[in-house]
Amino acid sequence: MNIPEMPFRAPVNIRLPNGLNHTFHNVYDALDFLENEWPLKHGERYDRAIQRCRAALKRIAPVEIAREAFIAACLEAGMPMVAVTTGRSSSATALPLAAPA
Repeated sequence: MNIPEMPFRAPVNIRLPNGLNHTFHNVYDALDFLENEWPLKHGERYDRAIQRCRAALKRIAPVEIAREAFIAACLEAGMPMVAVTTGRSSSATALPLAAPA
């Protein structure tokens, strides 16, 4: 079965529990991460993100609803969003978007 990527309007950049940053570009990537690599397999926002991503892939819900649910689940799990800025160098710098706990 060929699943369309269903791109987000803007990528979601998350700081993972191991300190690395990961960028999610579409619904499929977000759902794959939720189902296979998620650090906590529980939580109200986690469950909602799974449902919204599946619905978006079935074209039942808008992609942006799935994106927002994924962001909420990441925040619930303690994985803040980060802004990626590029300067004159070729590397990207991650800046926290959420205040540290």
